[in-house]
Formats: sequence, C-alpha cells, structure tokens
Amino acid sequence: MKRRSFIRAVASTTVAVGLGEATGSAASATANPPVMELRVALTTKEFDRLADFYRVGLGMEPSQVWPADQGRALVLDMGRATLEVFDEKQAQTVDQIEVGKRVSGQIRFALRVPDLEAAMKRLTAHGATVVHGPVEAPWGDKMARFQDPDGMQITVYQAPGKS
Repeated sequence: MKRRSFIRAVASTTVAVGLGEATGSAASATANPPVMELRVALTTKEFDRLADFYRVGLGMEPSQVWPADQGRALVLDMGRATLEVFDEKQAQTVDQIEVGKRVSGQIRFALRVPDLEAAMKRLTAHGATVVHGPVEAPWGDKMARFQDPDGMQITVYQAPGKS
C-alpha cells in the first residue's frame, strides 16, 4: 500500500503532504513558484558535536561554511525537501508505526537514504541514540528512529526499490 493512501485511510483528518506533491506539476511549471527552497536551522550549544553528527554521520560535505566572526554555521544540502503538517492524531499514528508509542516532539526529521543499514551504522557511530530499530511500514518503506546528540528525533528510511 502506498504511504499517502495508507495515511489517508488511517487518519482522514490529517494534512500530511509534501509541498511538491500537494501542488503537483503546477508549481514546477510555474515561472515563479511560491517557495524555492526549504531550510531548517538547528541551534546548538555544542556546535562541533552536532555539526560532526550531521556531516560525518550522514556522510555529507558542507555546501557552505560561514565565517565564524558572527558565529559558526555550516549548510548541508539535504536534497529535495518537503514540509509535512500533522495533527496530533497523525503524529500518534506515525510514531505508533515507527516506534510503538508516541515519542516525537513537535518537529521530527524524516530522511530518505539509499542504504538503511549503512546509515544506521554511521549515525550510531557518530552519537545517535537508537529510539527504535528497523521496521517495515505498511506502505513498504523500511525505517528506523534515532535521536541526534541534542535530542532531535530522526527517522531514516529506505523506500522499496529506490536508492
């Protein structure tokens, strides 16, 4: 069962769409789309630890490193981005599938990776805490839930037949 169909079947009041999918081809065909890029900024008191976790733990090189004269920052290109807006019932549904109970906060990352096992090894080697080991979702994705060193919940998932 496809994820979107499953989500609609389980929680019909849920708004859980990627902006690109919700607007369909109309946004990509529009000369001036309303949103060009999604950026998420994480603020931490332990910059080196968290930067290393995301850079090395995910196996990524920074696309930008900002000068330290006004504070330290790096930008990691995370590929295509979507924003999912859940009501509490949908968040409960997703947490139940992925972890077995409601555990995530108001924000949770979900990152599609080409190799779930390799991603899990890298993340745990760089400070991730396993919240729940691998499970298969009803729509076929294989996923695992982690916390980054600052406590942010992260789902890493591998879609069937996609890398």
